[in-house]
Amino acid sequence: MKTDRDSDTDNRTEATGEERVLRGLGVAGGVAIGRIFFREPSDVPVSERKLAPEEVADELARFETSVEKARRQLRKLRQRATSFHGSSAEELGYLLEAHDQMLQSGHLHSGVAQRIEQEQINAEAAVASEIDAIAETFNAMEDPYLRSRGSEVHHVGQRILRNLTDRYFQSFESLPRNSIIVAEEITPADTALMDPARIGGFAAVLGGAEGHTAIMARALGLPAVLGVSGLMTGIAPGTPTILDGGEGLIYLNPGPERLAYYEERRKEQAAAVRALSGIRNLPAETLDGTRLTLQANLELPSEIPEARDVGAEGIGLLRTEFLFMNREDLPDEEEQSRLLEQIVSQMAPLPVTIRTLDVGGEKLAPSLGQHIGTSPNPAMGLRAIRLSLKMPDLLRTQLAAILRAARKGPVRILLPMISSPDQVTQARAILEQVARDLRASGVDIPDPLPPLGVMIEVPGAALAADSLAEVSDFFAIGTNDLISYTLAIDRGEERVANLYDPLHPGVLKLIRVAVDAARHAGKPVSVCGEMASDPRYTALFLGLGVRELSMGPKALPRIKARTRMLHHSRSQLLADDLLGEKQREKISEKLDRFLADLQTE
Repeated sequence: MKTDRDSDTDNRTEATGEERVLRGLGVAGGVAIGRIFFREPSDVPVSERKLAPEEVADELARFETSVEKARRQLRKLRQRATSFHGSSAEELGYLLEAHDQMLQSGHLHSGVAQRIEQEQINAEAAVASEIDAIAETFNAMEDPYLRSRGSEVHHVGQRILRNLTDRYFQSFESLPRNSIIVAEEITPADTALMDPARIGGFAAVLGGAEGHTAIMARALGLPAVLGVSGLMTGIAPGTPTILDGGEGLIYLNPGPERLAYYEERRKEQAAAVRALSGIRNLPAETLDGTRLTLQANLELPSEIPEARDVGAEGIGLLRTEFLFMNREDLPDEEEQSRLLEQIVSQMAPLPVTIRTLDVGGEKLAPSLGQHIGTSPNPAMGLRAIRLSLKMPDLLRTQLAAILRAARKGPVRILLPMISSPDQVTQARAILEQVARDLRASGVDIPDPLPPLGVMIEVPGAALAADSLAEVSDFFAIGTNDLISYTLAIDRGEERVANLYDPLHPGVLKLIRVAVDAARHAGKPVSVCGEMASDPRYTALFLGLGVRELSMGPKALPRIKARTRMLHHSRSQLLADDLLGEKQREKISEKLDRFLADLQTE
C-alpha cells in the first residue's frame, strides 16, 4: 500500500472519509499506533499583583526558593540523561547545563530582584517581565545561534514560573501504552521524561530534524514527526492515530486497510531488530570482501556494556566532558587517570580513542566558567583545542591521565576543533614533555606514545588536510560541526534547521578532500558524526575510501547490516557519481535510486 507522501493536498484539506493525513518532518524513524494525548501548553499564565512594603522580603525569598528548586529538577534530568547514549547524552547534558548556567546568572537574579524591590510586584510578574526582556535582547540579534538562545531563556523562565505557581509538568507515567503525544512544541526536557515502553511516539508543530528534541527521539527509539502545520486544530484527545516517523506522516482515524498495512510494517520492523542481533559476531564486510571497522562513540563509562554487546570493535570517540561537568572544581590527574583506566581496561584489547576536552561557549562546564568567562559567539569562541592551549596546565593534566590510562590497553588521543597544523605541533610538544616528566617520576608509559589525531570539523581543517596529515597520526571527521560550519547553520535553530544538509555539494567535497589527504599520507581516517550512524550514507563513505566508522551503539547493527549488503566496487562508482553532481536535489535522487535498487537485489 502506498503512503501519501507524494500527494499534492495539504494538511488542512487532505482526508479520505474520516481519515485525515498530516505531514511534517520525519525526524525519528519507526511506526507508532495508538491514541492522541495532548501535551498542555507549557507557558504559565501570570498576573501582576502589587506588594505591600513588608511583603518584599518574603517575595524575594519565594523567588530564590523557586530557582533552587529548578536547579534540583535539572540535576534529576541530567541523571536521567546518563542512561542515554552517544550524542544524545552529550546534547541533552550540554543543554541542561546551559539552563543551569542561566539559573545562576547574576543578570537574571539582579533583574528579577530589582523588579520586585523597585516596582513592588509579585515574583511571578517580575520573572515573566525579566525573562521577556532578556529573550527580546537575544531575538533582536542578527546571529542565528545567539537568536536561538532566546527560546532557551524562555524555557528557563517557564520552569521558574511553574515552581512559583505550583504547576508541574504533566506526567507521562499514567498514560495508556502506545500513547502518541501531540503538542505545539516538545522540548528536549519533555522528551527525556518519555518512557519508550509506554509512549508510542510524538509530534509537534515546531522543531527540525537536527534539533535537540529530534536527537533525543532517535536516541530513545521514539518515532517522531516535527514541523507539522495544522496539528493542533480539529483533533480530539483519544483520536486513533498512526505516526510514521520515517516518512513524516500522521494518519488520524486510519481506515482498516491503512491500519493493517502499518501493523504489518511494525511487525517487519520488530523482525528486523531481531535479525540485527544475529549478526553481532559477523564482520562488517561487503559482498566483494572490503572490510569496515565499526566502533562506538561513548559519553559515559556506563555505556561500555552496550558497546560490547553490539559488537563494537573499539571506542572511536570517547568524550571526556563527563569528567568536568556538574562540578565546581577541576578533576586532578589522579581522578582522571583512574576513570580513564577503568574504561580502557574494560575495552582491552580493543582500542579506545580519547578526545581531549571539548567544552567552551554553550558547552561550558561550571568548573571552567570562572576561568574563561563567556563569549559573544560561543560556537566560534574559546573552546576545545583553543581552550586547552590557552590553559596548558589543563591540557597537561589531561594528557598525563591519558598516558597513564594507556598502560591498560591501546589508546589514541584525539584533538577537537583543530584548524591549523600549529595547534597540533603545540599539543604534540606538550604531550612529549608530559611523557618525559612522567618517565622521570618513575611512571611506566607506552613507548612509542599513543597516536595523536585531529578532528576534521571546520572547513579550514578539511582544506588544509594535507598539511595536517604531515603533523598528525590519524583523522576523525566530525560531520555534525563540519556541516554546521560549512553552511553557517545552527542545527538546533528551528528556523534554519531545514537548511542543515549532509548532502550539500560543498560538504561532500570537503569530506573527499580530507579523506584523500589522509589516504595519500597513509594515515587512518574515520567518520564519527551523525552521518556515520545513518545507513543512508554508508555506501557513500565506503566509496570515498573511509574504512572506519564510529557511532552510538544502537546504530551499529544497522550499519553492519547495510555494509554486508554492499559491493565496494559499486560504492566507488556511486561516490564518484555523487561528487560529480552540482545540484543537491540530483545528489539525493541518485542516492535514493541506488538504495532502492539495493533493496530489490
